[in-house]
Amino acid sequence: MSVLSTLPAGTYNIDPSHSRVGFSARHAMVTKVRGSFNEYSGSATVADGAASLNIDITVSSVDTRSADRDGHLQSADFFDAVTFPKITFASTSVKDSGSDKLVVDGNLTIKDVTKPISITFEYTGTATDPFGNARFGFEGEAEINRKDYGLTWNAALETGGILVSENIKLEFEISTIAAK
Repeated sequence: MSVLSTLPAGTYNIDPSHSRVGFSARHAMVTKVRGSFNEYSGSATVADGAASLNIDITVSSVDTRSADRDGHLQSADFFDAVTFPKITFASTSVKDSGSDKLVVDGNLTIKDVTKPISITFEYTGTATDPFGNARFGFEGEAEINRKDYGLTWNAALETGGILVSENIKLEFEISTIAAK
């Protein structure tokens, strides 16, 4: 099935109260720490079998369920939220890849460093909510190396290895609402 041919032409806004933009990283080489950003906005536009996607994320909204860790992530050791308050993603192409999947290529900018990434999204369905809003759902993920974006802080472990993994999984659970 072609996802792009399923979606009516128009603009769709990300509904942050029913979506999640998150990440996971290995901690101390033994477990994963998950986090999310609680403030973000974005939209997708579909027209003539083509699409685009843009997301703006507020760095200071990082939430890993640990105030100390969140503060460290916001500091100059990591995101430097005072100097670089936003993370952005802007698509350069959106392609159907069959089986209800879209491959969204685009530019991810963290700390004024822009690199191309590819996010594979699974189309999870369409529904009309009780308020008459047309909703479209997508779940996606991508992996980046945080050092590529200037996120280089780390600590060596006595047992060998490092405290925070270089590879970070980005996680997107998106509900969009057709703009009115």
